[in-house]
Formats: sequence, C-alpha cells, structure tokens
Amino acid sequence: MNLYETLAADIESQVARGVLLEGEKLPSVRQTSQRRGLSVSTVLRAYSLLESKGVIESRPQSGHFVRARPRAKARTPGAPAVPPLVLSSEVDVSRLVLSTLRTIRSEGAVPLGSPYPDPAPFPWPRISQYANAIARRSQHWSVIDDLPPGNPQLIRQIARRHMENGLAVDPSEIIVTVGATEAINLCLQAVARPGDTIAVESPTFYAMLHAIERMGMRALEVPTDPRTGISIEGLRSILAQQKVTACMVMPNFQNPLGFQMPDERKRELVQLLAEHDIPAIENDVYSELYYGDTHPTALKSFDHKGLVLYCSSFSKSLTANYRIGWALPGRYTAQVEKLKFLNTLTTASLPQLAIADYLQNDGYDRHLRKVRKGYAERARMMAAAVLRFFPAGTRVSEPQGGYVLWVELPEGVDAMKLYALALERKITVGPGHMFSARGSYTNCIRLNFSYPWSKEIEDALRMLGRLAAHQ
Repeated sequence: MNLYETLAADIESQVARGVLLEGEKLPSVRQTSQRRGLSVSTVLRAYSLLESKGVIESRPQSGHFVRARPRAKARTPGAPAVPPLVLSSEVDVSRLVLSTLRTIRSEGAVPLGSPYPDPAPFPWPRISQYANAIARRSQHWSVIDDLPPGNPQLIRQIARRHMENGLAVDPSEIIVTVGATEAINLCLQAVARPGDTIAVESPTFYAMLHAIERMGMRALEVPTDPRTGISIEGLRSILAQQKVTACMVMPNFQNPLGFQMPDERKRELVQLLAEHDIPAIENDVYSELYYGDTHPTALKSFDHKGLVLYCSSFSKSLTANYRIGWALPGRYTAQVEKLKFLNTLTTASLPQLAIADYLQNDGYDRHLRKVRKGYAERARMMAAAVLRFFPAGTRVSEPQGGYVLWVELPEGVDAMKLYALALERKITVGPGHMFSARGSYTNCIRLNFSYPWSKEIEDALRMLGRLAAHQ
C-alpha cells in the first residue's frame, strides 16, 4: 500500500476496534504529519480516503471527526457471550539496591542517586481532582477494582496514545498492571522458567535484574554501546553458542545510559530474535521523555510475529502516586492476563479512571513538552558541571531522553567508597554495581538531573568531584 493508504487503514482499524469513538475528533493534519513523520499532503490524502469511505467527516473550522455509523437492530437481551477465564549468571543485586534506595529517602539528602523523577511538575493535583469527582458521583459498588485486562476507559486511552505516537495497537492486547515493574515480571514469567538464561544489556536497569533474580533465572550480560544500544553482533555470536530463552532491553532512553537505539538497529534486533523465535521484553517507560522533535519508535513497531512483549507506565511521565502501567504481550497475551489474575487478581479502578479522564480532557502533551524542555536543559547543565568538577579522565553519557546521567570515573575511583563518603555529607548517588549481575562498573555512578538546578545541587557535584579526586 501507499503511505496514505497505510495511514488510512490504521485509523480505520482503530475506529473498528473502538479506540476512536463515533463523534470523536481526530488529531489535526499537522499533528498527524509530525507524529507519523509523513507529509501534510499524505495525511490529507488519507483523511480524504476515509471521508470517501464514510469512516470520518470533515467539519468546517473544527477538523475531522469519526462519523456515526448506521445502527443494526438491537438483539434481545440475554446472557453475554463471555469466554471463561482459564486458571491454571544467577543474580543477587537486590540487597544493594534496597540499601541504596533507603538512603535516597534520608532526610535532607541531595537526591542525585534517586531513580524517581522530581514529582513537582507532575499534574498530581489535577488527577486527584478527577479521582475525587469520580468517587463522589459513584455509588459504593460502582468503583470497584478491575479484573484483567483492566478498565476499558483507560485501555482505550492507552491505545489512542499509542496510535497518536505512530504505533497502532489492538486494545484487546493491552493489560493494565501495577506499574511497569509488574508488567515486566508478568511478561518474564510468561516466557521463561527458573534456570533459564535471559540476555540483558550491560549495564542494565536493576529492575530487570530483580525480575530475573526473583524467578531464579540467570542473566547473560551483552555489551551495550552508549549510543546505539545492545550489541547485535555480540548477541548473534552468543545465540550461536548457547540457548537464550528471552531478551530484556530498553531501546529508548535506557537507564542508566540514556541512549535512543537507532531504528535500523531496532529492526535488526527484532529480526535476529525472530530468526531464533526468542521473545523480547521491551521496557519503554521513558519513551514520552524524548528531547528530539518526534516520538521514538518502539521495538514493537518492527514485530511481525508477536514476539515483543511491550511494557510501560505513567509513573515517569505523569504521576508516580498511582502505580499504573500496562503490557502489550503479543502472542503471550492470554498467558500474561492469566498470570495477572493469579498474581494480583485486580488493579485498582479509581486511579485508572482518574488517569483516563486526564488523558481525555487535559493537556498531557502540553505537560510533557514542559517536562522534556526542562530535562534537556538540565542534562546539559549536569554534564557540564561533572566535567568541570570531577577529575580529569571522567566521561559522561549523552542522554537523548529521560533524566539520568551515567558517569564513568577514572579507574582508581571506587564507586562504592564514593557512595559511602557522599552519604556522610547528605549526598546520594547510584553506584555502578547496581547495574550489573557481575558487580561490574566499579568506577561508575548514575546521577539524577530531574530536579531544578540549584546552588545545592551544584555544591553537591563540586563535593563529589573533590571526593573522587581524593581517591
């Protein structure tokens, strides 16, 4: 199909699946052009095609809207046809991570080691207003926890958000979870068993290692380039020598390196794993926090076999107070839904409804633009300060999104000693040991730059530089 025909087919599919409802306004031609990377004329041709097919209609001075469809005669009420739910290298980094996370909460500590974004810019008060309004107008029985896959209103908003960002998804594949952590754990549990080997980036986000450790699996660390991501050549060599059950990656703004994997590398990774029929668990929690002009592409965009299990959440971009995430598990959807039911039974309905109302009615994109601009500025400021205050030979990452900076110190510096000395001075850092199952990256630290720049932060970086230089 031509590009305009492909776009028209995607939109028509979203209408058929109920992601776009009758009477609902479509994104403007300019917005669709920017988000899909298409020319304005291509989008106009797609919209004209949809108009000719009666899928959408144009309203002067208003835009394009989903057209109302003819109604079939209502069937006699009866029992709904609802399908029955069918019931049915070793890792040890958790103690270090738990100890580190506890110190981050120390009163008065500068939170450079925090894995969490500064909550100040999040629209928490507005989301709380929605939650309170829902609670007030609802009967005691009408806001109950939702069984898997989750609340239909939120699922539709998640599907629509993906569509606007260039990934048309089937809403029936979306499973709402208690944050991305549960999504990752459920997906890993669905594709692997205790003793299996899981390929991960190196360094990798410790939540991935926690999931592997919790299930008694082994982590196989694959060298990862700070600009292009996991070494596909290295992974190909590994797959020729030993059995790997699954691969866990963060292709967009990876924690801790911050890179955005190029699209061609993403496509190549998906193709390699497909050749071996190996599932990929994609952690995409930072994808909304990009610094560039367009939303990054997900691995799932290149998946034609249902092997990519996509995981994300609103905790890093909207609110961490409500731990709401989701999974798109591909061919493993039924298994992940079953595991969700067995593990936590339900997900709280009220936060799902509140987030759904916010996504539908408020300025999520406006909020994100402000956050992205702030993070991009602070990333440059912190990198410059580190190179200014830290010993000669220090190197820093070049994050393309997110809010963490990876710092590689000279070989003589011990990150754990630096962590302890800094903590005595009420400064927290993330020691590099946490990002490897093998205890690697002994001279590396991760720093959080999501908080507004201040004299306190600058003084803390200056002190860290002195402590590192003393070592």
